[in-house]
Amino acid sequence: MNNTPPYADKTKPPKKRLDPARLAKLAVTVVVFIVALAIVGGCWYTVDDKQEAVVTTFGKVTNVTGAGMHFKIPLIQQVHKVDVNVFQKIYLGYRPESGDFIESESKMITGDFNIVNVDFFVEYKISDPEKYLFASADPDGILTNLVQSQIRNVIGSTEVDKVLTTGKTEIQTQIKELVTAELEQYDIGLMLTDVKIQDSEPPNASVIEAFKNVETAMQLAETVINEARAYQNSKLPEAKAQADKLIQNAEYVKRNRINEATKQIAMFEAMYAEYALNPEITRTRMYYEMISEVLPGVKLYVDAAEGGTQKLLPLESFVSGTTAANTTAEEGSAK
Repeated sequence: MNNTPPYADKTKPPKKRLDPARLAKLAVTVVVFIVALAIVGGCWYTVDDKQEAVVTTFGKVTNVTGAGMHFKIPLIQQVHKVDVNVFQKIYLGYRPESGDFIESESKMITGDFNIVNVDFFVEYKISDPEKYLFASADPDGILTNLVQSQIRNVIGSTEVDKVLTTGKTEIQTQIKELVTAELEQYDIGLMLTDVKIQDSEPPNASVIEAFKNVETAMQLAETVINEARAYQNSKLPEAKAQADKLIQNAEYVKRNRINEATKQIAMFEAMYAEYALNPEITRTRMYYEMISEVLPGVKLYVDAAEGGTQKLLPLESFVSGTTAANTTAEEGSAK
């Protein structure tokens, strides 16, 4: 007797049952493949140009690598990336993101027992990634506390006038030097790069107005000083030129007189040499030259007597006088 139901499809093959062992094997293969892929992918790590990577093997630092792709042992070595070429910022007294002012950070007492509000901007960077990661639990917090401590130390020894007006640069330099020295002792892998006073003002409006007036007066005084220096710089070259001219004229006169004196000395020495050779002739020539200088334009007639006495007769004047008298007499008789 046929027990096959009349509605059964005699052309369709019977379904095969899934083998549990085969499924388990396939699942194990997939898991192993995924684990192997993860392990192979974990053998490499990449460091960008702003970072350095600290590699630890079983928790101990074994290497510090720079930018690029590097190999590590999966599951054994760990990589800690640190931003070493990025400047970190600390804001004391205010928060630029929210615009809030933190009075507990900015309010300080000066060396002359005045109260001021001073806001600071601090910039730093990581100098040693290994020490930054493992030398302290919170290096950024340590730096913040150091900066706040040294700020209050410097402000507490500075007069309020300098804090609000002219002493800001000196204050910034002192704070930076003190914090840098402290960081060298703590050795936590951080380096301070800049400290700036963003704003400094008294705690109330009336004092603020008074200090603004003082600052305006100081700026006006500086302007007047600069104008005076400009006037001085414009007049100094002219005065120096005049002084140089006078000095050059004096040097010229000095050289002329020296040359003239040298010339006279040379003439005297030459004359003396001639005089030593022929005293009488030289004496007579000098005598005649002196007479010519004393009586310029006068004709002299020299009468040399036998006794050696010379008579100088200005006969020209007598002759001219006699001739003039005779001429006058002749004109009178003619009339």
